[in-house]
Amino acid sequence: MTKLPPLVEPAAELTVDEVRRYSRHIIIPDVGMDGQKRLKNAKVLCVGAGGLGSPALMYLAAAGVGTLGIVEFDTVDESNLQRQIIHGQSDIGKSKAVSAAESIREINPLITVNVHETRLDNDNVMELFSQYDLIVDGTDNFATRYMVNDACVLLNKPYIWGSIYRFDGQASVFWSEYGPCYRCLYPEPPPPGMVPSCAEGGVLGVLCASIGSIQVNEAIKVLAGIGEPLVGSLMVYDALEMSYRKIKVRKDPNCAICGPNPTVTELIDYDYFCGAVSDEAKDAIVDSTINVRQLADMLAERERGERDFLLVDVREQNEYDIVSIPGSVLIPKNEFLMGDALTKLPTDKQVVFHCKSGGRSAEVLAVAKGAGFSDAIHVGGGVLAWVSQIEPEKPSY
Repeated sequence: MTKLPPLVEPAAELTVDEVRRYSRHIIIPDVGMDGQKRLKNAKVLCVGAGGLGSPALMYLAAAGVGTLGIVEFDTVDESNLQRQIIHGQSDIGKSKAVSAAESIREINPLITVNVHETRLDNDNVMELFSQYDLIVDGTDNFATRYMVNDACVLLNKPYIWGSIYRFDGQASVFWSEYGPCYRCLYPEPPPPGMVPSCAEGGVLGVLCASIGSIQVNEAIKVLAGIGEPLVGSLMVYDALEMSYRKIKVRKDPNCAICGPNPTVTELIDYDYFCGAVSDEAKDAIVDSTINVRQLADMLAERERGERDFLLVDVREQNEYDIVSIPGSVLIPKNEFLMGDALTKLPTDKQVVFHCKSGGRSAEVLAVAKGAGFSDAIHVGGGVLAWVSQIEPEKPSY
């Protein structure tokens, strides 16, 4: 990758306070006064103030990016604090966008912070993105990533992407003017249910800092026009092996949005494109879904000997160790996908599936129904709903 021109023009000047604050940047020959003035003049939007957004926003602010935008609709939960270091104990229950803005202003009062306390969607993404020079993506779902990518391609904005899961992270710079976009790397989303979210599979807290800091590093390079940004390259990080691999990513000549003959020329229905659950699962859950209060009644009837059924938890062992519904047996989802678990199901009584929130159990229900367990059902809302409504004294995760 050859050196790219600076993304933004330099600001007219730096104040005495700014020179003092950013002096360790300014004395780097590659940055200098000119580079720091470009950072001051830059407008960067961070999508999300969670695992990746936390370190990204903090270091963008510390670096002196003049205008920082935060688009975030969620509130701070206790389970966030293991990795989302921009928030603290006293922020639990508070808007993440507001909490993040407060932390940023404490880090650097010399910059402007714009709070967009909203869910990013097709109706607002183009208008929001058009206000900024560069987009840093801290989202954790495929539908939003494809939407962010497509909006950036349509607006010709550079898109600094990062992804984390357990001990593994990836980062790249997608900029269709100079290289591939996200769709060039991933033309199609993975099949529904195949890639667990961080909420389902977990993430090492400090991994967020590793990948988030790479994203900020790339943003600074693109804004100031220094070094060789990760345009056309994918950085893959393995925290357990402590290894970094840089993989070449080429522009797809048949890319649906940035290719010469695009089929995507405007924003599409991204939830439909990515599909939260498969069509088979959607069909399977029709008239075969119960809520946790109905399950509690069924368990009480089973306790009294008035009915019999098998309650199957399809999560992983470590999730089961955190919290479980009384009377359930653990058979992880993957065993059903491999076909091994079907032999463990009784044919003389009903089978009830549940997971963390309902997505995995819906997929397993489809497998079971396809194998002839026609009266099988699943629990909408899963363990999270059970803890919320039935046993609030138990931990949630």
